[in-house]
Amino acid sequence: MKSHKGLLIGFWIFTALFCLEMSFTAYWELLQLPQAAHAFARLGFPADSFRIELSWAKVVGIIVLLLPLRARGFLYILKEWAYAGFAINLISALIAHFSIHDRHVAFIPSTITSVLWVGSYFFFHRLHTASSTLRPA
Repeated sequence: MKSHKGLLIGFWIFTALFCLEMSFTAYWELLQLPQAAHAFARLGFPADSFRIELSWAKVVGIIVLLLPLRARGFLYILKEWAYAGFAINLISALIAHFSIHDRHVAFIPSTITSVLWVGSYFFFHRLHTASSTLRPA
């Protein structure tokens, strides 16, 4: 049982930090309009509609990840899709910076956020496995 509690604490630490970082980026992309539009255009993305769509998708994904943990059912599948969406977002950010030969410092936020994503996803699956083995057959 202590192991399960440790997994739960690890999950919430990584997930909270990851969601906090994603919240900051969504806020910046939605409310810092000229700077965010310029940053998206510099990376080769459409400055307006894509930026808004991506930001709101982040907000929805954050909400899904912060919903209570369930081992099975629709909520579990929804969380998997949220993790997949964030993975695509983070990989795309790294590729976009790499494709324009951005300075090395530009990779730091995406890399740190990716590490937080990996930690959150790792603990999510460990909790799923642990809760599946604790249930009576």
